[in-house]
Amino acid sequence: MLELVQLSRRFGDKLAVAGANLTFARGEMVGIIGRSGAGKSTLLRLINRLIEPSDGRVIADGTDVTALRGRELRAWRARTAMIFQQFNLVNRLDVLTNVLCGRLYHMSTARVLFKVFTPAERAMAVHVLDRLGITDIAMNRADALSGGQQQRVAIARALMQEPAMILADEPIASLDPMNAKIVMDALLDINQREGITVLTNLHTLDTARTYCQRIIGMSAGLIVFDGKPEALTDAVLRSIYGQSGDGQAVDEQLTSTSLPMLARPAVAR
Repeated sequence: MLELVQLSRRFGDKLAVAGANLTFARGEMVGIIGRSGAGKSTLLRLINRLIEPSDGRVIADGTDVTALRGRELRAWRARTAMIFQQFNLVNRLDVLTNVLCGRLYHMSTARVLFKVFTPAERAMAVHVLDRLGITDIAMNRADALSGGQQQRVAIARALMQEPAMILADEPIASLDPMNAKIVMDALLDINQREGITVLTNLHTLDTARTYCQRIIGMSAGLIVFDGKPEALTDAVLRSIYGQSGDGQAVDEQLTSTSLPMLARPAVAR
């Protein structure tokens, strides 16, 4: 179980995350929604300790994550794999090597320096690529791939960490609808088959409703909603997304950014 206790982060005078109190059970698929600047990305980075909190604690199975240092902190980051909007691949390396980089925490310094991977690690990487349907591009350079392919490579790299949790920061924001669906289907499949907790920031409301068991809404750094998709009433959505400058609600914005024809894949829970 993961607990956030009065978790806050300031950037100068701006309170990006304000006193977040949340609990996540193992195996949840959680969507985090809100306008740009609501604090969604900061929240994920606080969990992974890519950003240090100004106040509050992150507690995982009784361990105070905010107190971890050195190797213990690196182990936590390996357990909580990050997936980014811009993929964060090494463009000059081929796909297989990018995926194998997910094993770096488990390797000695010498093996890291000389990029020495065991046959078992290479077999694991091929298996992960096959699962995501991209084995055929294993030897292609990362910068030769489409956006959708790059994001699937990033997911494969995350799986190589053998994480307990995946933190996906706007994983489909730069993708077309078809590739966005492929990526979300992959994350849902990982969540359901492996029981890996997935926390994902999403910029489309329909995507969150389609894929996530639970939705958290943020506004100006505050948690303003935490519940099931069906509880997202018009009043709740206005508390999350606010109103436009002319006083009209942001319904048009929500509609225009929705992905068409999303269908949850048939994977049993």
